Amino acid sequence: MAVSRDSRRDRQRAAIGTALFAAGPATVVGVVPWLLTRWKVQRPVPGGAPAQLTGALLLGAGAAVIANSFVHFAVEGVGTPAPFAPPKHLVVGGLYRFVRNPMYVAIAAAVTGQGLLLGQPKLFAAAVLGAVPVSAFVKLYEEPVLARKFGAEYQVYRENVPRWLPRLTPWTPDSSSGSGPALQ
Repeated sequence: MAVSRDSRRDRQRAAIGTALFAAGPATVVGVVPWLLTRWKVQRPVPGGAPAQLTGALLLGAGAAVIANSFVHFAVEGVGTPAPFAPPKHLVVGGLYRFVRNPMYVAIAAAVTGQGLLLGQPKLFAAAVLGAVPVSAFVKLYEEPVLARKFGAEYQVYRENVPRWLPRLTPWTPDSSSGSGPALQ
């Protein structure tokens, strides 16, 4: 199937907008931890090398999930994660088949990973404190907006894909059954 010129242009705009929006998560994952720790490694690191390895894995996985999510917003959603330039289509592919909010989960994982890597418990507190406004934003703004915009499509997705804790198997829109009610 040939992609129309307008469709290509929409996807290009979405990719540019998504790339610009990346400054937000980059600030939360990079600038805030740096301001809190100056990336100083506490010696000795609590938990030693195993904690640091786990931290590095969480940080790397978080960065990969964020990048993957941005691609899905631009390509599948033809929009951005930003409320001022939302996607035209509900994003349910990729990691969104496992959890409705992979970017937020990934940001928390990346900040927690830095806490382990650096031996800086204040980053654990930052991750927990950051989760409070994010959770409120998701429940009070994001979900009602998605429900209004995408209606029944979002309701089916919401019933099958959990908000925060990923499913063990990927959900597909064609297989709405399977895991029972989503964990909220």
